Amino acid sequence: YVVCPRIGSEDDFDSDTGSATAETMYRELSQGELRGFRVGLMHGQQPRDVRQATMDAFRDGELDVLVATTVIEVGVDVANATLMVICQAERFGLSQLHQLRGRIGRGQHQGYCFLWSYAVDQPDATRRLAALESTSDGFQIAEVDFELRGPGDVLGTRQHGDLPLRVASLVKDRELLEHARTVAFGLVEAGRIDAPEFAPLKVRVLDRFRKLMDLPQTG
Repeated sequence: YVVCPRIGSEDDFDSDTGSATAETMYRELSQGELRGFRVGLMHGQQPRDVRQATMDAFRDGELDVLVATTVIEVGVDVANATLMVICQAERFGLSQLHQLRGRIGRGQHQGYCFLWSYAVDQPDATRRLAALESTSDGFQIAEVDFELRGPGDVLGTRQHGDLPLRVASLVKDRELLEHARTVAFGLVEAGRIDAPEFAPLKVRVLDRFRKLMDLPQTG
């Protein structure tokens, strides 16, 4: 597989920026380095029957190389596919890259996935790709993506970036937050949340919450 982040052929491949589209890469490879090999093209704008025929040809060994977009991300099972090159890998999410590389090495032969990126001057992108290289654990990969991209605003619509909180980290303080949640739920279930001994703590927690969230103080 050769996987590209975009379909359109309006931009030529640029070796300086790494800009490549599936249609351009298909043309360049089939007329250049892979001339003589059977190269196919598959992307989401093609009719369903064309995509199915191309995938069937690749699965049956009638194609040597398949240039595609993320249309192959899920549900594609070609046991003999052993090599994948992902162009501009920094443009994909970590979970998406993890799904993509799961398309190879599904049979008895070793699979190899190469992440092709020009984002060497982007520390976050480099760290994300290094995390993918270091583990095949989907949970660890999702955690790194969560930490780098941020969880977004759980009270709003923003899907990435930092939470509007001034203390705690959902990643670094996970164990402490889970313990606090367990204790809090235990108190509620036991009917002890309004017990007299917890009254001072309740006042302090509510006061702290209002300050953190910039809520007006109450009498």
